[in-house]
Order: sequence, then C-alpha cells, then structure tokens
Amino acid sequence: MHTARASESMDVTDPESGALVGTVARHRQVDACAALDRASGARADMADLPTHARMAALRASAHTLKGQVDTVAALIASEGIKTITEARSEVERAAETLRLSAEAARDLTGKTIRFDQYPTGVGRSGWAEPMPVGVVLGITPFNDPLNLVAHKIGPAVAAGCPIILKPHEATPLSALWLVDVLAEHLPKGAIEVLTGQGAELVPPLLADDRVRLVSFTGGLATGRKIAASAGVTRLVTELGSNCATIVMNDADLDLAVEACVSGAIAAAGQNCLHVQRIIAQRGIYQKLRERLADGFSAVVTGPKKDPRTQMGCLIDEASAIRVEAMGRNAVAAGARTLAGGLRDGVHYKPTLLECLRADDPILRDEVFGPITALMSADDIDDAISQANATPFGLQAAIFTQRLDDAYRAVRSLDVGTVIVNDSTDYRLDAMPFGGTGQSGVGREGVTAAVAAMSEPKVACFRWLASLQGAAS
Repeated sequence: MHTARASESMDVTDPESGALVGTVARHRQVDACAALDRASGARADMADLPTHARMAALRASAHTLKGQVDTVAALIASEGIKTITEARSEVERAAETLRLSAEAARDLTGKTIRFDQYPTGVGRSGWAEPMPVGVVLGITPFNDPLNLVAHKIGPAVAAGCPIILKPHEATPLSALWLVDVLAEHLPKGAIEVLTGQGAELVPPLLADDRVRLVSFTGGLATGRKIAASAGVTRLVTELGSNCATIVMNDADLDLAVEACVSGAIAAAGQNCLHVQRIIAQRGIYQKLRERLADGFSAVVTGPKKDPRTQMGCLIDEASAIRVEAMGRNAVAAGARTLAGGLRDGVHYKPTLLECLRADDPILRDEVFGPITALMSADDIDDAISQANATPFGLQAAIFTQRLDDAYRAVRSLDVGTVIVNDSTDYRLDAMPFGGTGQSGVGREGVTAAVAAMSEPKVACFRWLASLQGAAS
C-alpha cells in the first residue's frame, strides 16, 4: 500500500461519544493524481502476478483477520455505527470475502472458440482469456467499513487489477487496517488509499481514462453524479433500496417476526437490505401487528460496545434528525406509531408505523435509518404490486409455505434477489449482489465482481499450410 503523506490531517471520532478514535491524512486532488500514477504504474506487475501469489496474498490476509477478530471489531465499533456483536460478525464475513476472492482467482478461466463453425474459420483455432481490466476505483460507505472494502479489494487482487480505494471519510480506519495487511503481500502501488472528502478526490479520477472501472457502493444522488462523470468507464454501482418483506397468511409467524425485527434494526437501519416495508396478508395482519410492535419495543438500544445492546446509533446527529423528521412527517400525515419514534442525540428508537399515505416517502425512498412501515394486502398479487411500487429493486422477501406463492414472488418481484422464508436482510458474500432500477448497475459479490474487473482477450491462430502438413 502507498498512503500518500498529506500536509493536512483529519480526526476520526466515535459518532456515539465524540471521542477521538484516530487521525488520518486529509488528501487533496494532487494526492489523488499521484495515487493514480502509482496505481497505473503497478498495472503490469499486478497483471503478471501469478495466480498462486494472488491466492496466497488473499488467504494470508484472511488468516490474519480471523486471528484478530476482537481487535478489528473494536475498531469498527469505535469509528462507526455497528454494535460490538455486529462488528465481530463483520470481521468474520470480511475474512470469508477474502477467502472467496482467493478461490475466484483460481476459477478465473477462459474458453476455447470453435472458429470452424463458419467456413472462413476453417484452419483457425483459439480461445478467449480473461485479462485484468486495469486500474479500479473502489468507493465504500460507512455502514460496513471493513467487509465492503474487502468486496472491492479482494476481487481486484483476484482479477489482477491495481485498485485505488476511497473509504468513507467517517470510517477510514478499518479500511486502512485491512489494506496494510494485504499490501504486505502485493507489488508496490497495487493498493492506493485516499482519505478525505470524496467530492474533492473522486472527480479527477473519473476524468482520467486510466481508471478503467468504478465500483461504488453508496447513495443514489452520489451514484448519479459518478455515472454522469464517468463517461465510457465501466461502472458497478449499488445505490440502496426500499426493501419489502411479504408475510402471507400461512407464514411461520415466529420465524417471520424474529427475522423482520432483526432485519429492521441491523446497523440501526443504515443498511441497503433494511426491512423498510412489511406487507402482511389481511388474515394475519392483526396478529403480526401486535407481535411486531412488541418485538420492536423490546429491542435493547444503548452503548455500542455493550454486548447486550442490539441496536446502536446513527452515523451523526444530522442523520438522526433527518430520520426523526421522516417519522414525524408520516405521523402528521396520518400514520400511526406502533413502536419507537423517539430520538436521543444520535440514537433513534426502532420505529414501526402503519397507515401511511400511499405517497409517503417512507414507502418509496430509502430511509437509511430504523423506520419500518407495516402494510396490508389482499392476496399475493396485491402484495407483489405494493412491493414493486418503488423505483428501487435490490432485494425482496416472502414468508410462505405455499410453493406456488413463493415461485410467483420470485418471478414477479422486480428486484435482484428474492429471499424465501427469511427477511430481506440476508446476503451471502458469494452470491451475485445488486438490483434493478435505481438500486444500481451491475452486480457485486465476489465472483461477479471478479468478472466485472476482467475483460476477454481473444487469441485467433490461423495455421499455415506447412504447419498443417507437419501436424498431419
């Protein structure tokens, strides 16, 4: 890794307590350009790095990570919004992401081409081989400051691409820790890290055609700006969602309630897979309503590092105020509060609302906070119609014991992934991950990301008559 020295620095503070967690460089545009020079200079070295060396680097880093779960989890919980329990889980997942990346490096293979399928191809043979796309720009958010970094860096290493990482300015320490571990095993310039404001650092990189792919996870507004500036540069973007979970009359309510409450409070709702809407068939609406209200009210909130805490804080007070305003506006327009609705500084109680107006932003946009709307539906078709009534389409879920309803949901929900008998807050790091509509472009997940960071190069051999004769 090369983290450029900077004449300025910035503090990283705990959003819950305001305590100083660390200090990092505040990079400027000149630093971004220098980082791109170094990354571009490492392109050939990374492309030539043997597969076994890529795999060894990723495996060694995963091993180091698994050996320091408590240390790294404490760092995640200090600089960000995760509870200590959530942070430990994230460290384990990040190690798995690196392991999967090592396997993806080995599985990155090409295919032969039958040139003689057309008359002009007789006497020719060849193949298509995946080659590294070049310099990758990876931009990550604050809500998963380690694992989403692993999802950018791991596939880049597997594909043989140098990467410039821009972690969120509020949570750069976890990223720097991981990059320091990986960089020990890689050529100089293979991973460059820029810490500071994205609005200053990203534009000059987008304007330079040496950046061949941008992998961005973050908000829709920023994603649109990146897409408008990227030109012909490849994009893989995950831009959030408004995830709906359908609960049918025949659902296992114990399972549904537990999963929906858990999925609503994970990362204090600052999660693209957040259970933002629960659509219940009318036959179980009242029973589900009561049990969800009890479940939301029973969630233990408090200090992030207390193992008993189930939900932590928002990233800053401005975010907590914004989420509180969304809830208040919904209630002022006629919604009913079943649980929560109270803010204390950066903490906002898990909130369950019902009777929202059809045009309420909570039913259409991404809250990115712990508010969930409860809705009713007549039947499976009504539930699917309501679930699709948003421009986002990352994931949706359905609880049912009827195979035909589950299959109809899988076929008809306009999303990237449908989860059956679990909430939307489920992701396997190995699966393709992304959505439709405003949820983004392309797919992440290790294998999909490695494919995006590669491009096929075709080799076509026309055999000379003398060689053909020798072969015969």
